Amino acid sequence: MLAKLHARSESPAAGDLKKTGHLLIVAPAGIALPTLPLHEVLTKTLARRHKKMADLVKGAVTAETADGMLVSWVTPDVTQSAFKQHTLLRKAVGSLLAEQPETLMILVSGAASTRRALAERAVYVAWVNGIALPRRKKKPDAKPLKVIELYGHRPADGFAQARALAEGNVLCRELTVLPPNDLTPGAYRKRLAALAKSQGWTREEYDFKKLKRMGAGAFCAVAQGSDEADAAIVRLRYRPRGATKTVALVGKGICFDTGGHNLKPARYMNGMHEDMNGSAVALGILVAATAAKLKVNIDCWLALAQNHISPRAYKQNDIVTALNGTTIEVVHTDAEGRMVLADTLTLAARAKPDVMVDFATLTGSMHVALGSRYSGIFATSDELAQFALQAGVASGERLCAFPMDEDYDSALDSTVADVKQCTLDGEADHILAARLLQRFTDNTPWIHMDLSAHGCKGGLGAVVTDCTGFGVAWGKLFLAGYEPD
Repeated sequence: MLAKLHARSESPAAGDLKKTGHLLIVAPAGIALPTLPLHEVLTKTLARRHKKMADLVKGAVTAETADGMLVSWVTPDVTQSAFKQHTLLRKAVGSLLAEQPETLMILVSGAASTRRALAERAVYVAWVNGIALPRRKKKPDAKPLKVIELYGHRPADGFAQARALAEGNVLCRELTVLPPNDLTPGAYRKRLAALAKSQGWTREEYDFKKLKRMGAGAFCAVAQGSDEADAAIVRLRYRPRGATKTVALVGKGICFDTGGHNLKPARYMNGMHEDMNGSAVALGILVAATAAKLKVNIDCWLALAQNHISPRAYKQNDIVTALNGTTIEVVHTDAEGRMVLADTLTLAARAKPDVMVDFATLTGSMHVALGSRYSGIFATSDELAQFALQAGVASGERLCAFPMDEDYDSALDSTVADVKQCTLDGEADHILAARLLQRFTDNTPWIHMDLSAHGCKGGLGAVVTDCTGFGVAWGKLFLAGYEPD
């Protein structure tokens, strides 16, 4: 549960400051030092560290007062990108939350015209990092933030949009870090049933038997290797009154990926419980959109399965028939994500949305290309790609657009089937995966996001934890602004 927000438009009295143990002071870049609260302490701290006031635009300064209060000062430049502002606030808030306080005081100074923006960003960063992600320790070593005391701005809406976004990001990260024995496809489906009931969504499940009867051979090829027949494609529907556009969100939900018969070595299998992150991103966006009461119809399609090794598991040189009739030659069993997404995209396209967006931790080659600080996208038009990139800048989740020209298809030519699943040399695999997936979109406007930034050591943007929830902030902003041609 996110921390409660208590907000006041006035500055705190001297007695209020003495009541808190952890204080974040946020002011716009260029503010005069003497106008900041506790400026005497800041002046001495800056001098001791051979810093200037201008340095607070690049990084926070944290110090302990004579009363034992831990204070962090930061002065974001509101003309800089959302990513830079989020990063600055993350480091400032992180130094305070590291002591796991129950209450955090945030004091916003400066001109009234900039206070709301600064306050909203600071509160969002505190919300998204003030939770304890699931752990199994005999003695809990992480405590959630319970209260945020905000001074200097009192929002009439309680920062409802920022709170909705924080709820979506937190859910995404909570699901992603769960161990694979806790989040099997069957357990995931039970969670979705409960969540759909509480959120008022319509839920529909396509279980393994139903998908087999329908001819979803690509999905079933991956799912058939598991002992438990609990794999499914789950559809969640959000239909607000007055909405005229429909967006389909598709998420890869491989709850554990062994690599199948092409077994991963231990180094690369470790962490593969997070291979369901794409589904968690799609679900987090749906939660955020619902809480924010966005006027857009959403179909959320989650492909839930595991990629196991067994006598029944699919293998190299198998030929399977996907739901849309395309025959696929299996080249590598560790390329299971594009298999489950193929049939899920087909189902999503049949519902005739205005646009589809899929999210997946799909390829190692995207991580090689970008590292863990950007995620890559592919889009069916330059206009759609540009809108996606702009949403990335505005949300603070940075994207890079990649090409997927038709001549890449020659690498996927098969002599025995309509198309190869992938190649064995791995060259441009992120591009080849996108070219394969487009075959299942039925000419629907479409974006594919390969989530290379789903995990970043030390955190990324607004988020302190290695698990970033990347894509949720982008998705909410994309949904709010997208207009079909």
